[in-house]
Amino acid sequence: MNHSNHVWLKSAILFGSAILVSACSTLASRNNTGVVVAHSAQIRSSTAVVAADLLEVNRGDTVDILDSIDIPDPSDNTKKERWYRVRGHDEVKTEGWIEARNVMPDNVLEKARKLADEDKNVPGQATGQLHASSNLRLTPDRSNNENIMMRLDSGSSFEIIGWKRAPKQKGAESSESDTAPKAGSANSNNKNAESDEENPEEQETTELWYKVRLSPAISPAPEGWIFGKQVELTVPSDIIYYRTGREFVAWRRLDEDSSDEASSTKTKDVAKESRPGSWVILERSSSKEPHKVDEPDFDRIYVLGYEKHDQDHYTAYRSPDLEGYLPLRVEGRGANKTFTVKVKEEGEVKELTYSLYRDDHGVMRVSPPGEVKGKKKR
Repeated sequence: MNHSNHVWLKSAILFGSAILVSACSTLASRNNTGVVVAHSAQIRSSTAVVAADLLEVNRGDTVDILDSIDIPDPSDNTKKERWYRVRGHDEVKTEGWIEARNVMPDNVLEKARKLADEDKNVPGQATGQLHASSNLRLTPDRSNNENIMMRLDSGSSFEIIGWKRAPKQKGAESSESDTAPKAGSANSNNKNAESDEENPEEQETTELWYKVRLSPAISPAPEGWIFGKQVELTVPSDIIYYRTGREFVAWRRLDEDSSDEASSTKTKDVAKESRPGSWVILERSSSKEPHKVDEPDFDRIYVLGYEKHDQDHYTAYRSPDLEGYLPLRVEGRGANKTFTVKVKEEGEVKELTYSLYRDDHGVMRVSPPGEVKGKKKR
C-alpha cells in the first residue's frame, strides 16, 4: 500500500470513528440517564448468555444510557429483546450491557410524572393488587412493547384512580391474558373461577384497563396503566360482606378527613387493615353480555352508615338504577360532607352532588340532588 492510500485509509477510519462516537453521544444527551427498576440486576460485558458480570446494580440506582440494541430472544426467535449499553455511577464508572427491562429511561419516567401531575387532583377510587406479575404501561395498549415502563411483581398494591375499556387486542402477548378472579378479598384463591368465565370471555370485544397510582417503594413511575385481568380489587373487609349481587367498583370513606384517608389507602394490605366506618360505594350489576367501550362505570350508589354504639352497619341510602361515571369525590369535614358523581340523565351527563346529614336520632341520611336535607321530594 502506498503512502497516499495509507493516509486516506487512516483518515477514513478516524472519520468513521468520529461519526460513531458522535452518534452515541447524541443518544446519550437525548436520553441521558435511567433508573434501575429491578430489585437487582447485572451490568454485563456483552449481551451474550456467557457474558461476564461486571457490576451489580439495585432498584433506584442511576445509570447513563449510551446505546441500545435489539437482539433475538434466546427463548423465542420470533421476539426481540432490547439491551442498553450503560455506564454505572460506581467509582470506576463501569461500562457494559444490561437488559432494557431492568432500566427505566428518564424520558419515560418524565412521561409517567406528567401523567400523574395531570391526575393529581383525582382521588383514589378503589384499591387493588396484582395476582400475577404484569407490565406497567404508559398507555392502555398491548399491541406493542414500546409503552412498557417496567414489570411489576405479583402482589404489588396500588390505588386505582380510573379505568377504561379498549378494543380487544388480537394476538397480544399471552402472559397478560389469564383470567382474573372476581373482585373481593386479596387473599381469595379460587382455582376453578375461570371455568365459569370461559364462554363469556370468548365473546368479549373489549378489554379492561386500570389507571393506577403507585408508591415509590413499588415503582419510580408514580402512575401508569395495568391490564385489568391481572388486577384483583382489594375490597375492604369492613364492607365486602355487604355486596348484594352487584360488584363493588369504587368506594370512599365518609367518616375520615381527606388526609387521613389518603394515608390509609397506601398501606400494604388495605383489605385487612380498614377500620369499621361509613362508606359511599359505587356498584355495578353483573352481566353475561359482552362489555362495550363506552358503557357506564356503575349503575347504583350505596351508602353504608356505621353505628359506633352498636358496632353495626346500616343502609343509609340506596339509589335507583342509573348510568354513572367516575370520578367519585367526597368533600367537606365532619358531619357536613357531600359526595359528587357524574350521572347520565335524558341523554346528558351531569355532575350531581349528594349531601349527608344526621337525623334527630343521629342516624346518617343522604339528600339526593334537588332534595332539602331531612325532606323528600313530592
